[in-house]
Formats: sequence, structure tokens, C-alpha cells
Amino acid sequence: MNWSKCKLSALGMLAVCLLSTLPLVAQEKPTVGVTGAEEATQKTPAAAASSEELRKESQNPIANLISVPVQENANFGIQPANRVQNVLNVQPVIPLSLGKNWNLITRWITPIIYQPLPIPQESGPPNQLTGVSGLGDINPSFILSPKKSKIIWGVGTTFVFPTATNTTYLGQGKLSVGPTVVVLAQPPHFTLGFLTNNYWSVAGHPNKQAVNQFLLQWFVNYNMQKGYYLKTAPIVTANWEATNGGRWNVPFGGGFGRIMKLGFQPVNLSAEFYGNAVHPPGASNWTARFSLTLLFPKLTPQMEKMMLQQKLKQMDEAPPQKN
Repeated sequence: MNWSKCKLSALGMLAVCLLSTLPLVAQEKPTVGVTGAEEATQKTPAAAASSEELRKESQNPIANLISVPVQENANFGIQPANRVQNVLNVQPVIPLSLGKNWNLITRWITPIIYQPLPIPQESGPPNQLTGVSGLGDINPSFILSPKKSKIIWGVGTTFVFPTATNTTYLGQGKLSVGPTVVVLAQPPHFTLGFLTNNYWSVAGHPNKQAVNQFLLQWFVNYNMQKGYYLKTAPIVTANWEATNGGRWNVPFGGGFGRIMKLGFQPVNLSAEFYGNAVHPPGASNWTARFSLTLLFPKLTPQMEKMMLQQKLKQMDEAPPQKN
């Protein structure tokens, strides 16, 4: 078994264990430790209000919420020899306030890639461990979004920097730029919307092919009790420069996730599986995606006041410590 399959198995087992055994933020019992620290629960008014708000913000790609998603993508069926490509994306999202009415959402996608080399080999075991690993092209986006709007939306610019450690297999070798748009709504129990962009190469290696690529990610989340949710968020892509019938990649599928807490750290865990109904020749025919997102919510002054009042109440009700 090669290292990519080992890593996928470990991540899958980790996701199942965490989703099934760890407590949800809103379900933990309030306790007062030595320092009088509060653990959020539905019995705590501030936590009850903030936990639902946190779930909405965690599912909003342009929310006023600092988050650090770490996403593992295992792309199966790479030809020849039915190989597995691994793409680990680290994509911190940092909002910046621009006055009273606007936020600037910065989102950096940094891919770490294992790419099977396209050399002929027999399929099935024993499988040759032939491939290249390294950093891919970094993809930052800068999105301007209003702080108040009936429909949540944002527009901005996305870039692709030629940072790949191996431009033959891991990157495009071009500096690219283009527009990006996000639109979503959050009616009761749901988050639904889309993110789209198209970028073109403007500079880079003269011997590399020009870049003209489109991306559309539409998403639907259905929120359930105890922090669980169902989701679908396929990423449809098109390479407008392709002329051999391999222009589109169109996946279908979905998965599930949970908003919970690791210690005192709120996190969003999810597992998704997608089959590619249309894909370029020799490319992956299905994908498994596992995500761990660290969440760093901002508390309003009212929430901070309510949490302080609850903390003082718990300290008053706590039994005196014996010497």
C-alpha cells in the first residue's frame, strides 16, 4: 500500500472517530475550572445564540469569521495504472473591515500535491511508487462584500501565482488573474449559493501553455440537530484551452459534517465523495474529500457581556475549595 492510500485511510478513520465520539459545542455541560473558564452550552444564553451564528458563518465562504480549513482531496483512477493523486489544501480565510459598510475577505489556497507520473506501468499490485510531491500554485482571492445585505454576496479578484516546485507536473508556470463572484442565502436550516471565477494567464514561462480556466462551486447545506449537516459542494471546472475533448470536469455527490469542539477550539469537520460524470481522458473518475476547519469566531460586545455574567454566576454557585 503506497503512502497516499495510507494517508487516506488514516484521515477517513480520524474523521469517523471524531464525528461519532466528540461532543458538540452546544451540547457540552457548563463547568468552571480553576480559572473559571466557561464551556459553551445551550443552557448558556450567549452560547446558544453564538453557536447557531457560528454554524451559519462557518458555511459562508465570505463571512466575517477567521477560519483555517485544511482539506485533503484523494483523486482516484488517474491513468495509467489507476493511480491516486493527493492534493492537501491549506486555505486560511481572513476578513478585514473596510469602514462601516464593507469587508474585504482574503482567502489563500496553498496546495501540497502528490502527482503520479504518467509513465506506462501494469495496473494492480504491485503498484510502482512513481510520482512527484511538492508545492503547487498558490491561489489567493480578495473579495469585497457588504456587511449588511438581504442576499449575501461578494465580488473581487482571484490570482494564481506560479509557486509550484515542479512546473512540469505540479503547476501551470503562469501568473494568472481574473474576476470572482460569491452569492448565497441562508434560510432556516439551509445554506445555498455558489462561488465562481475565471482566470487568464498574463505572464510566466514562455514555453508553457496559456491559461484560461473556469470554476463553479455550487453548494447546499442542510443543517440538522446536534451540529450535524448534510452537504453537496461539487467543483465544476473547464479548461477553455483544451482541444482534445477534455475541457470539462463535472462531479456529482455530497457528504456530511459536524460543527463541534476539540477542547476549547471550535471546528468544522466534513467528509464528501464525488463521482466525475465528465472528466478529461485519463483524469480522476471519483474523489474523496476530508476537511478539518479551525474556527475563530468574533464575539459581539453583548455576547461578551452575557458570557461574563454567566461566568460570574457559575463562580458564585461553585462549592468552595477545600484547603
